[in-house]
Amino acid sequence: MLQVLSSSWALLLGMMLLMVGNGVQGTLLGIRGGIEGFSTFELSLVMSGYFAGFLFGSRMAPIMIRRVGHVRVFAALGSFISAVLILYPTFTDPWAWTALRVIIGFCFSGVYVTAESWLNNAADNENRGKALSLYMFVQMVGIIAAQGLLVIGDPGGFILFILPSVLVSIAFAPILLSVNPTPAFESIKGLSLRELFEISPMGCVGFMLLGGVFAAQFGMASVFGQQIGLSVGQISAFVSALFIGGLVLQYPIGWISDRMDRRLLILIVTAIAMVAALLPVVFGVRYEILLVASFLLGGMTNPLYALLLAYVNDYLEPEDMPAASAGLIFINGLGAIAGPVVTGWVMGVMGPLGFFGYMALLLFGFLAYGLWRTTRRTGPAPKDTGAYMTMSPAASPVAADMAQEVWADEAQDDDN
Repeated sequence: MLQVLSSSWALLLGMMLLMVGNGVQGTLLGIRGGIEGFSTFELSLVMSGYFAGFLFGSRMAPIMIRRVGHVRVFAALGSFISAVLILYPTFTDPWAWTALRVIIGFCFSGVYVTAESWLNNAADNENRGKALSLYMFVQMVGIIAAQGLLVIGDPGGFILFILPSVLVSIAFAPILLSVNPTPAFESIKGLSLRELFEISPMGCVGFMLLGGVFAAQFGMASVFGQQIGLSVGQISAFVSALFIGGLVLQYPIGWISDRMDRRLLILIVTAIAMVAALLPVVFGVRYEILLVASFLLGGMTNPLYALLLAYVNDYLEPEDMPAASAGLIFINGLGAIAGPVVTGWVMGVMGPLGFFGYMALLLFGFLAYGLWRTTRRTGPAPKDTGAYMTMSPAASPVAADMAQEVWADEAQDDDN
């Protein structure tokens, strides 16, 4: 771990500051949109714009990198991110915000692809898994820290938009000045969606539905908090609990997943997440209930992403693992684009509790499908499965490829 820190500290520090900027804008827009009088549906379109841009960016970033190189792509996209953060309070219109969210989603996706390529190049087979785990840890810490910034300024003013813009600008200095030599960017031919579904129907369905759940959390949590009258500080703690739960429970769940039937654990984790989403629906929106529900919901759904990726890998040959990641992330991205829009529509029909009701419905659908799948195919025994690798739903295909490389290396070591 010390070797990873010594070789990649600038990249990790820069990415943490970038995640602070990203985390602030995701929560702040929901609060500011309510102040500006945006409807729930308008805000849902704004929030979905990020995931549309992110999905498009994950496809375009490799092309841009091959044309002009990592450094130019990284610097250019970072400049756009910093500019967009300042433009939000200048153009307080839902359609303008939607366009800006598409742009910033595209830029963050490209930044992640570039940074994760550097991280992958700096790591070797001995420490790639540790490097990826530390990178994911830094990402989560950045998002959690971002929520604390919300209480130091007025969401109706400019300062909360200026601060993340400054942090994003600062974030690029250590990366561009200290980062290791730029790597060669290689394209990996992906499996078709049909092939992926034939390999693991449960994994593909899970990735699609989990994309909707995660996008609802990341995009609409602050909108929900604003609608039920939470203070800015309470909204900050509510959103933080989602990511604190994911950070705290990621490793225990990963440890368990290497020691029991992974498919059974996926179903158990999904069931707990569904119950957590139902807590405010059943017991009301008391603040204490919301914090417990948020912690459990984030603590179950964030590791569920990594569990599903590991589960799909259990049915892949080592040489096919990197090829599968792009397709799985694309499936997840489609669910993420629809997530905020459908959540906004449900909240318009049911009221604010539609936020939790929608996620509970998606999780129930996956749980029911997963239980049915257990009657169609026997899962692999724990001794025949690959190791769990920490992953975030916000990761780009490059981080997924890194995880796949670790799994493939371990699988080949086991065969030797």
